[in-house]
Amino acid sequence: MGKNVKTRQSANLATPTDLGANATKDISAGLNVLLADVFALYLKTKNFHWHVSGPHFRDYHLMLDEQADQIYAMGDPIAERVRKLGGNTIRSIGQIKKLQRVLDNDADYVTPLDMLAELREDNKQLAKNLRALHEVCDEHNDIATASLIENWVDETERRTWFLFESGRRTEG
Repeated sequence: MGKNVKTRQSANLATPTDLGANATKDISAGLNVLLADVFALYLKTKNFHWHVSGPHFRDYHLMLDEQADQIYAMGDPIAERVRKLGGNTIRSIGQIKKLQRVLDNDADYVTPLDMLAELREDNKQLAKNLRALHEVCDEHNDIATASLIENWVDETERRTWFLFESGRRTEG
């Protein structure tokens, strides 16, 4: 019975698209991995926001909160895009854990500069992964997803820049 129910539910969730089955499969898979990364990066950014300390506390705390909000805002459009393409999206923390490429940081203490450096590298990698997914969209002529990705690349590059500049050690 479980298998039949699952099949029926999938049929009930089917969304029509002119992009074709391969596009739905390839792009949805890429978007689900992206969504897992976004959730992982959001939580890591909030973790560092909650645990930052030191003389630049206020600046870093506020910047990381702003960045976490921006990252979180990507989640719903990613998941909704998967559904618009006729795919199914992430349903649990367990799925996120299986798909995420962003590494967790469960350390008891991380220095503020190490926090900024780690998030900078995570955002750089996210931009690279976004560009790779854009190529998949181009292969399938999915201009709507590609357009969303272009904006997310710009936002991600801005976060990377701010993390880089905020983490610079002063000379002197």
